[in-house]
Amino acid sequence: MTDDRIQRRLDDLSRFADEAAYLVTQGKAAYLADTMDGAILRNAGERILIKIATVAEKLPEEYLARHADVDWAGINRMRSLVAHHDDKVNDDLLWLALAGRIPKLVECLGLRPR
Repeated sequence: MTDDRIQRRLDDLSRFADEAAYLVTQGKAAYLADTMDGAILRNAGERILIKIATVAEKLPEEYLARHADVDWAGINRMRSLVAHHDDKVNDDLLWLALAGRIPKLVECLGLRPR
């Protein structure tokens, strides 16, 4: 995979992380609210997590190996859970991923906010 393609994927990750950061600004109470707005925020959060994992899956093995401090397997497991087992999704766990794990991923990869 060319450096150009890797950079495009990293740009995508950065953009999706910005989306997660915006969602987090809405607050945990709004995200967890048993309202239509809360449902929309949770759906958006799930979609952001799926998009991040999908991009991460497309990064070459050499890149993943250079960033062994990232829990790539955990990212993939989260995507599988959200995409295929919505009855088992824990909204508090997803909030923690959006508010903590995604910013840490961006930091570990040295990505800049867009």
